[in-house]
Amino acid sequence: MSRSTYYYEMKKTDIDDKNKDLIKLIQEIFKTHKQNYGVRRVYHELVNMGVKVNHKMVQRVMKKLCLSARKHPQKYHSYQGHVGAVADNHLKRDFRVINPNKKWTTDISQFSFSWGKCYFSPILDMYNDEIVSYDLASVANYEQIERMLEGAELEKKSLKGLIFHSDWIKKQAEII
Repeated sequence: MSRSTYYYEMKKTDIDDKNKDLIKLIQEIFKTHKQNYGVRRVYHELVNMGVKVNHKMVQRVMKKLCLSARKHPQKYHSYQGHVGAVADNHLKRDFRVINPNKKWTTDISQFSFSWGKCYFSPILDMYNDEIVSYDLASVANYEQIERMLEGAELEKKSLKGLIFHSDWIKKQAEII
């Protein structure tokens, strides 16, 4: 190593020493906002306080101090209030069945995975808790319902007097 390089490296001040005040401010902002603020919000707080700093410096300091905002999982909310007409409640919480194919229920369930979300839509015969038909999809939409109903092979079954209970809008009752 050359002599000039050695003395250049020895003369350099440590970045932590140079930015002690900035580090304290960043830690204070992060702690004040209950670890919910990420780089962008911390940077904007510093700008609002009148501190002139580059967002990349804030990012470097936060990364070095292992300060990262908590990520809150987003929940699926299917309820949108009363949309359209509400179907009559023919089931009236009477889940007892004597014969098969008299009371069917269905709903859509969401499952979250690391690669995304999956929506499961089964038709359950309440006589013996048998799954008559089901469909898996990455998007919960009307096409999924149609595929599930096609899988039930409705034309091959005796469905006289069938009660098909669902939380969906009235359109589903018209399909059967």
